[in-house]
Amino acid sequence: MPFAPAAPTGFTPPAYRAQSEAEGSGPRRSADGEDGRRRKLEYPPAPEPLPFPVVDNHTHLDFRDGVVEVALSDALDAAAAVGVEAVIQVGCDVPSSRWAVEAAEADARVLAAVALHPNDAARAAERGTLQEELAQIERLAAHPRVRAIGETGLDYFRTGEAGHAAQHASFREHLRIAAEHGLAVQIHDRDAHEDVVRILREERFEGDVVFHCFSGDVPMARIAAERGWYLSFGGTATFKNNDELREALRITDRSRLLVETDAPFLTAVPYRGRPNAPYLIPLAVRAVADVRGDELGELCVALRENTARVYGAF
Repeated sequence: MPFAPAAPTGFTPPAYRAQSEAEGSGPRRSADGEDGRRRKLEYPPAPEPLPFPVVDNHTHLDFRDGVVEVALSDALDAAAAVGVEAVIQVGCDVPSSRWAVEAAEADARVLAAVALHPNDAARAAERGTLQEELAQIERLAAHPRVRAIGETGLDYFRTGEAGHAAQHASFREHLRIAAEHGLAVQIHDRDAHEDVVRILREERFEGDVVFHCFSGDVPMARIAAERGWYLSFGGTATFKNNDELREALRITDRSRLLVETDAPFLTAVPYRGRPNAPYLIPLAVRAVADVRGDELGELCVALRENTARVYGAF
């Protein structure tokens, strides 16, 4: 049966409330949705707290959305109030990767992942700066608060065939950096399952592999299970037409599950399209539990154990 979540009750955390739009700084998500219509930019109410703490496996706290700019400590406090004890802050380019490291230095509830997103890698190749930017990522990877290289991988949805070679080269280099520094990798895989798997195999990467916001089908989930890779699920598990994804979620061993927001994107139903934030991860956790038939508390404990296995201590 399709997943049909119940709307949570609660109040929007104070830091996420605003009467007028603030200018702020840093990258910002478009106010228009994929259908061209303006999105509702008010943050959703906080869901019911989880019975045991979990970690948001993938978030972008530097990426603004909504009608208010939220400070790092306020975002983490709001998340802690509903049982989200920490986050993995993920870089997509050199500036956001530096921001991730600075956030991890500033607050013990943050660990960093650094990388060039595959689309950014293609753009860097066009500028002629790919090798220098990869060198900067490698320097950041040596920081003790960096525990993963990501998000790296392949994206054939937004980058055409002309950019595939640059993405492949960048992905292989990120895998080398991760192997040399003993780090996990967070994979961005969009419309590129076969090539992602092929390159991981060709490079013989033996570290922990996390498919962020897993978008594969049951055969892809089975390949991941054979290799011992982790699959991270979020708001997309609640989307109406994602039955195949939910089936992949059902067959994934609980020891290889992670949960994320990918904030400020991919907010779970019933708030799809509105701004996302780590305090909303209970929506995704409950969705995962419902789809799989897991007891919520047991799932939370398993998610926390899996996170520690991949990233180590905070």
